[in-house]
Amino acid sequence: MISPDELEKLLLDLESDRIERTVSTDNTDKFSEAVCAFSNDLPNNRLPGYLIIGAENDGRVKGIEITDNLLLRLRNLRSDGNIQPLPSITVQRFSLATGNVAVVEVMPSKFPPVRYKGRTYIRVGPSRATATEQEERVLSERRVALASTFDTSAVPESSLSDISLLLFQAYRQIVVDPEIIAENHRSIEEQLASLRFFHYKEHQPTVSGILLFGLNPRFFLPGAYIQYLKFPNSTMTDEPLDQQEISGDLLSVLRELELQIKTNNHATLKQISTLQEKLVFDYPEIAIRELLLNAVLHRNYMSFTPIRFYWFADRIEIHSPGGLYGEVTPETIAKHSSYRNPVIAEAMKALGYVNRFGYGIQRAQAELERNGHPQAEFEIDQHNVVVIIRKRFSE
Repeated sequence: MISPDELEKLLLDLESDRIERTVSTDNTDKFSEAVCAFSNDLPNNRLPGYLIIGAENDGRVKGIEITDNLLLRLRNLRSDGNIQPLPSITVQRFSLATGNVAVVEVMPSKFPPVRYKGRTYIRVGPSRATATEQEERVLSERRVALASTFDTSAVPESSLSDISLLLFQAYRQIVVDPEIIAENHRSIEEQLASLRFFHYKEHQPTVSGILLFGLNPRFFLPGAYIQYLKFPNSTMTDEPLDQQEISGDLLSVLRELELQIKTNNHATLKQISTLQEKLVFDYPEIAIRELLLNAVLHRNYMSFTPIRFYWFADRIEIHSPGGLYGEVTPETIAKHSSYRNPVIAEAMKALGYVNRFGYGIQRAQAELERNGHPQAEFEIDQHNVVVIIRKRFSE
């Protein structure tokens, strides 16, 4: 984070494209647009940008109250999912001689263009603007040199004909502002590339493009499916009652998973008073859903191994190929997130399968506890993450 002396100097630099000042404490749209613009770093400063709350446009500190609630709301700009891909921000309160300010430090994104509610914002000198098609293209081409995750890489031997354009166009209606679509004059390749589904340099779909809209994703990514097995007892020695390989484009896979959960999660009537009964399911649906989605989101798609979803008589097991990623450790797995597949994360949020980033495991554990189940167990090594969900405590 910037030092107080550096902050004082930046406050007085009225021409800088790396700073935005505001005295508003509740304009979330303005805050988010500023974070989006700094993340895109169109001037290519390769330096952080700063949103300063509590300063006038001329650099004077107004001396407003910087509450803990304001700092929390600023930190939540990262996790609420409206800015995609997720920005890298740090939030801090500063006590200057002239008053207090809150500062949001925003690092340039490695995966531009970054959008807020479907629009790409940039810095043009000391002001903020919506990016033109040419400016979006510049950001997309820059991403090719910066990108370092597998889901943004090109898929060898693939071509545009391996993509369902109908699926992509339906998805674009969700994630891109309608006014931007109406003004669009770009080729389909450029439209795909602006959302990280097409690789400019290789002129091929990316891994995320194939996973989301591919006509046959497993042809290019052999492990991109889910092996579902249901067993009659508590071991794998018995003949499965049901087995499936769930594959296809990601949306179809997610819909099929939801169907399997609803079909196999049996319910019984429980007496809760003399005149009342309650329907009780084997497992809380939200918990299974969140932990399965977590596996789909964070798995290693370079692996030829599928996600394994095993339903036993006394438990559910979810095996996700690929160990923990980034800064996440076994101790912090429920609270911290590092995204191995940032474009897939963005898509799952847009499609409504993720409500808020970084809270899936916490939400699952809370639902398990609320419904009388033991907490989900995690078995982790460098190659796999296994989650075990056990049936409720005996009553």
